[in-house]
Amino acid sequence: MFEKIKKKGFQVLALHHAEAILTHDMAGAAAELEDVLLDVKIPAEELVRGGGGEGELTQRLRHALADDLGWRKHNFEIKKIVDGEEKESISHEIDHVKRFPNGTFALEIEWNNKDPFFDRDLENFKRLHADGVISIGAIVTRGSGLQDALRDVIAQVARLNGVNGAAALTEYYSPTARQLDIIAKAAKAKDSFEEGWAHAFVSDKFGEATTHWRKLEDRVRRGVGNPCPLLLIGIPRQAIVL
Repeated sequence: MFEKIKKKGFQVLALHHAEAILTHDMAGAAAELEDVLLDVKIPAEELVRGGGGEGELTQRLRHALADDLGWRKHNFEIKKIVDGEEKESISHEIDHVKRFPNGTFALEIEWNNKDPFFDRDLENFKRLHADGVISIGAIVTRGSGLQDALRDVIAQVARLNGVNGAAALTEYYSPTARQLDIIAKAAKAKDSFEEGWAHAFVSDKFGEATTHWRKLEDRVRRGVGNPCPLLLIGIPRQAIVL
């Protein structure tokens, strides 16, 4: 399952019988998702523009899934009614939902949010699965290799584009006074503006407290989202184009 994207470096983890469900009951869902992910490319400069680049990548994925294949945003509303009187109403909004003949697939893309968003997604999947409205929940995020490579990638962007001083940053984004101070200190410590900026920028925008593979894996290993069938996918370093 997902052999094509695995060959491209994607991390894939299926939990709680998700692989069996996708293989035997929802092969079409797996094929559609894999086809979209095979086309993922992230221009390195996009990581910098707008302070992170998550908007552009996420928009491309959303367009491919929602507009082309019908994986659209859906708000599940679950009501508790006792003797005809509504006692409780809970809603769960999922960014990408598609109903297939043998089940319903729910998907969230967490490219660069704060990591508590993983808790929200996994708990939503757990509740929706318990209520029998989804068959599987999936999350796509930054893979561990991509996360580990970000400082080197940003430093390469700086060297390739002549970003060798604070003034050159205005072409990409507008650093705050706080950020400029951190960049200056990091550049002095690294004895290189490019390396110092890369270190400061990644710490600020793609730090450990954001959504990436290790944070997601830690949660599912602790049982968050259990027993909902889960599919986790990490976007690899190979997806970045310099």
